[in-house]
Amino acid sequence: MVIVIAAVVVLAIAGAGAMFMMKKKSGGDEDGEEGAAAAPAAHAKHDDKNPPTFLPIDNLVVNLADPGGERFAQVGITFQMADGHSADALKTNMPRVRSAILMMTSQRTSAELLSREGKEKLAKNIADEASRTFGIEPEDEDEDEDAAPKKKKKKRKAAPESPVQGVLFSSFIVQ
Repeated sequence: MVIVIAAVVVLAIAGAGAMFMMKKKSGGDEDGEEGAAAAPAAHAKHDDKNPPTFLPIDNLVVNLADPGGERFAQVGITFQMADGHSADALKTNMPRVRSAILMMTSQRTSAELLSREGKEKLAKNIADEASRTFGIEPEDEDEDEDAAPKKKKKKRKAAPESPVQGVLFSSFIVQ
């Protein structure tokens, strides 16, 4: 009986010592890594100060411009906004934005929407339309014109940056 109690005490002490050494070793590794990881940690802290706000909207179902009119698309969209205030402002104007998205999507064919380029172009057009809610006109409207519009582009660079940072598709079904 004394041998069993002694064995239990020895195992308990050994286990406690092992845990102490493991915690001390992992704590030492963190201290050693702290200097090496200081720059990425500082960058991560900067991103945490102003994280983007995501604003999902209900799925949209729209008929497409295919011949015969039998094709349709169901699209789930999430806006990536600069902050919560801009997300609230976009929510206030969501009926107008949804209507514009439906109009833009209904003008496209299924072939356009099935390609990656077509989806990217639609996402950009949606972002441009959402930016108009904040009084910001898209920069690329005059791309194909001559030198005079380039001067206008320079003036536009001084305009405030759009709080709409991106348009993400949460679902995209074409039938």
